Amino acid sequence: MEKRRLGAGGPEVPVICLGGNVYGWTLAEADAFRQFDAALDLGLNFIDTADVYSRWAPGHTGGESETIIGNWLAKSGRRKDVILATKVGMDMGEGKKGLKPEYIRQAVEASLRRLQTDHIDLYQAHKDDEETPLAETLGAFDDLVKAGKVRYIGASNYSGARMAEALETSRKNGLASYVSLQPHYNLVEREQFETDLLPVVRKYQLGVIPYFSLAAGFLSGKYRSKQDTEKAARGAAVQKYLNDWGFGVIAALDEVANATGSTPARVALAWLIAQPGITAPIASATNDKQLNDLAEAAKLKLDHESIEKLNEASVRKVVA
Repeated sequence: MEKRRLGAGGPEVPVICLGGNVYGWTLAEADAFRQFDAALDLGLNFIDTADVYSRWAPGHTGGESETIIGNWLAKSGRRKDVILATKVGMDMGEGKKGLKPEYIRQAVEASLRRLQTDHIDLYQAHKDDEETPLAETLGAFDDLVKAGKVRYIGASNYSGARMAEALETSRKNGLASYVSLQPHYNLVEREQFETDLLPVVRKYQLGVIPYFSLAAGFLSGKYRSKQDTEKAARGAAVQKYLNDWGFGVIAALDEVANATGSTPARVALAWLIAQPGITAPIASATNDKQLNDLAEAAKLKLDHESIEKLNEASVRKVVA
């Protein structure tokens, strides 16, 4: 599988990142174990999760995804084969949130315990914490890098201005620097990344691993009416796309998929892989077909005409 450098100083990773939000939520541990084994056989060895996954599910407290990954790592003995990313900062309850140094130190130890590993390859700020000075947050991350508990650091859900400020703070203070950005970006969510974040990505040579790459499943083509969403775990998240413009994007995906002998999901991911600055879209799978789509998307090279067709169908929201 093709690999790309995650930022100017980061590791080499495959061009698809396996999303960990489903583990312990819509995918049980035994099924997750089978998926990990199959994913590595397909070359999908870059896994992204977060401490907060899946706190939103009834009866969950957070840490479920990390725990399942850790159990598999312990059972399989394949830690050296995996590029492991997780995140810190979202509300875990009982005041556990944000990016203050003392909390980062506490949270990383909890993640390491759940993951049953002595280091995290990519440790990411899950969202900006404007109440904590960037130098303090980055100083805490720098300590973790120096201690060998974290190899690289990244950020998610930062504005372009704050990302640039963080990178300059690291540079001025000689601290570990974010090598990657994890933004919300896909065919139906383009404006913020392309206008606000991409200039920063280019200037600082950041790696980009966008989340919601398939727009919570909408771009796979499985939601074509409101009825399709009613019993789905992420159904509510896609209803905003159920309009003439959204269905126009799906029609374009169908057309390109038919022309390439592919599927809408593969085409949507291949479009992302082809975009400037993108390293590896994050996408999750809950069955073998979806996992195979991820692996096949990494091989799909869209021609200029196909990319322009998708651009034309999706850009309407940007200028609306």
